[in-house]
Amino acid sequence: MSVTPLDRDHPLPLWAQLEADLRRRIDNGEFEDGRFPTDLNLTTDYEVSRHTVREAIRQLNKTGMLKRERGRGTVINRSEFEQPLGALYSLFQSIEATGTDQTSEVLQLDVVTDSIAAAHLELDEDTEFVLLVRLRRAGDAPLAVDRAWVPLTYGAPLLDVDWSHTALYTEMRRIGAPTPTAGWERLAPVIPAPADRALLELRSGVAAFSLERLGTLDGKPVEWRTTLVRGDRYRFVSEWSADGVAGTLRPQS
Repeated sequence: MSVTPLDRDHPLPLWAQLEADLRRRIDNGEFEDGRFPTDLNLTTDYEVSRHTVREAIRQLNKTGMLKRERGRGTVINRSEFEQPLGALYSLFQSIEATGTDQTSEVLQLDVVTDSIAAAHLELDEDTEFVLLVRLRRAGDAPLAVDRAWVPLTYGAPLLDVDWSHTALYTEMRRIGAPTPTAGWERLAPVIPAPADRALLELRSGVAAFSLERLGTLDGKPVEWRTTLVRGDRYRFVSEWSADGVAGTLRPQS
């Protein structure tokens, strides 16, 4: 156990100091079994009141770092995969970088028209797209439902791809299609529709991340995508500094 003594002369409240030290211990993997100390343990270890402990725990619960489970008490809510905001990333590559196999089950691969995708890609409403809908798995468990629209004019060869173990941007580069090098994402918590909830094997009422992504190349929109990601398996991280914020989402309104 590595407890940092709290400074009672510091302007930062004791609960905030306690919260910061508990975050440090969690990030350092101190509670490997996922179990978290009881309120009584924390009051003894840090020599603070139960009110101070409860406020620190309340803050950690608000951020999703901790959760309450029936029969287990307070436990650490560990996400298996982590992705920085503000970086162009491949879900496939970010999962495989952890040593976990990422596979996909194709739910739909078709030629469609879609007015929303057309509007985002600044194309006519009757423009035809390759629509690729996949259930993305990390290991043996579902992670995300991914829907991507690519204009048929350069995306037609994508209809012949084996999508079981590959990334969209990898295949776009392979066929010589314009491939995103920038863009924006909008991230929000949602309660998935029943069909998506079943695919993700989520309990009723459990939230997921909803991502909208517009991929661009040299400022021109080339791909529209929406993704539902399980919040209990994946988390996004933003870095910040005193002179600005790195990793800020910049959606166009």
